[in-house]
Amino acid sequence: MTETHSHSEAIEPELNPPFEVLRPKELKLPFVFNSPHSGRVYPQAFLAASKLDALTLRRSEDSYVEELFGFVAELGAPLLYAHFPRAYLDVNREPYELDPVLFREGLPHYANTQSVRVVGGLGTIARIVSEADEIYREPLTIDAALARINRLYAPYHATLKELIAEAQRQFGVAVLIDCHSMPSSPMADQGVGRPDFVLGDRFGTSCSPDLIRLASGQLRSLGHVVVLNKPYAGGYITENYGRPHEGIHALQVEVNRALYMDEVNFEKTSAFYRLQGDLERMVKAMAIGTSGLAVPRAAAE
Repeated sequence: MTETHSHSEAIEPELNPPFEVLRPKELKLPFVFNSPHSGRVYPQAFLAASKLDALTLRRSEDSYVEELFGFVAELGAPLLYAHFPRAYLDVNREPYELDPVLFREGLPHYANTQSVRVVGGLGTIARIVSEADEIYREPLTIDAALARINRLYAPYHATLKELIAEAQRQFGVAVLIDCHSMPSSPMADQGVGRPDFVLGDRFGTSCSPDLIRLASGQLRSLGHVVVLNKPYAGGYITENYGRPHEGIHALQVEVNRALYMDEVNFEKTSAFYRLQGDLERMVKAMAIGTSGLAVPRAAAE
């Protein structure tokens, strides 16, 4: 039995299914919601290979974000969310953003080894969590990395593409909302707190400014502090899928974790449902701005 096969056997029972789609009874909105980093199923083989305990590994997790946005199915939009954790595989990266430091063999020629994310230890297979903590006891094999990419990453993105295409077929436009959460005060900020929300549209390139205006305006009207594009302008998903000229808009939403959870013990707080209501108001406000976004079919093809 090869190492690749053994590794695949180890993750199969725990990550089956590796992700889910919460589908509405009827599509009523041209939105697709995506939570790529809220997965919290940590395979035992992964835990055994890590020098970190399970609680430390969870620091990179966008805990409960798929639950925060779970209301969208009732509004008539699907929600795709991962079960596998970001520390295990990050689908908000190019498929082969691989860190040479992490592997015992040379990487294939098509690997992107020089991106800013890879250099920072946060490639498709992350090397670190919590900005500094090394995950693995020993280097990985290329086969183990490719197994994760082929078995988890590729089908995840295939599903996301189909959800976007389905929305565009029905409404003439698709709006992808990439849902994330951020630490309230990361080490890099030296104790300075972050805003309640960071909305990222790749500096105006991935999404209609009307949608940003409606989202930020609604959140601010509810008393939230909202910042655009800093420090998060949107990752690979926002950049790759956002093509407004083709009728596909992508907006990344970062939520301050202190608004809804205890960041030490990873438990939801009593403010969770109030924040969920605020997010629902944001989505309804954005929905008003989608009617004029459709592009002629010929232009989108």
